[in-house]
Amino acid sequence: MELEGASVNPGEFGALLMLATASSFTPGPNTTLSTALAANFGLRRALRFIVAVPVGWGMLFTLCAAGVGSLVVAVPALRWAILLGGTGYLLWLARRLWGSQSMAQADPARLNVGFWQGVGLQFLNIKAWMLALSIVAGWIAGQADATGRYVAVLPVLLAFAFFSNFTYALVGSLLRHWLAGPVVDGRPTGRRLLTFNRLMAMALVLTAGWMLFGSAGLNGTPS
Repeated sequence: MELEGASVNPGEFGALLMLATASSFTPGPNTTLSTALAANFGLRRALRFIVAVPVGWGMLFTLCAAGVGSLVVAVPALRWAILLGGTGYLLWLARRLWGSQSMAQADPARLNVGFWQGVGLQFLNIKAWMLALSIVAGWIAGQADATGRYVAVLPVLLAFAFFSNFTYALVGSLLRHWLAGPVVDGRPTGRRLLTFNRLMAMALVLTAGWMLFGSAGLNGTPS
């Protein structure tokens, strides 16, 4: 199979698609935040973060393809700095989300995750580094047509990053009006939104724990 000038056989391309599907559409920090932002602010407001995910991850992937990402594996202090920074940021976001009971409370000052915060979050996700390094090692590094493979693989990964987060955000936005209820005496109480936000906060805490304890045993190889 010729893919944008790079020779990628059907087996390789199929494996890449399966990996991209599994890594993009399973719940994680990005999809959780996309859902929460759309449910609280609407789909349009969440789009800034949704676009930031592929932009940030594309930058990270490019660094890994250039060889910079190997430092994350080679230097334990750097790996732990990324890991602890990302874990701390997710816990901070979870705390901010926990008490949001109405659309008015869930304002940008309370859950401040815009475009640049979304880009930066990709660099604080140690699992994103490991995934990028795995793809570079399996599909790009050491290949005669490495540049062509990079150019061919990158758009596929960016598309998955965008559409997976957009899908989660769309679900969140469709639930937005229902979450504002139940309505009592003609006014929305926001009790459903409070429950939803606390579930999202718990998901962020679990993701932070998974990142921390799942990556604690890394010994220089992608996982």
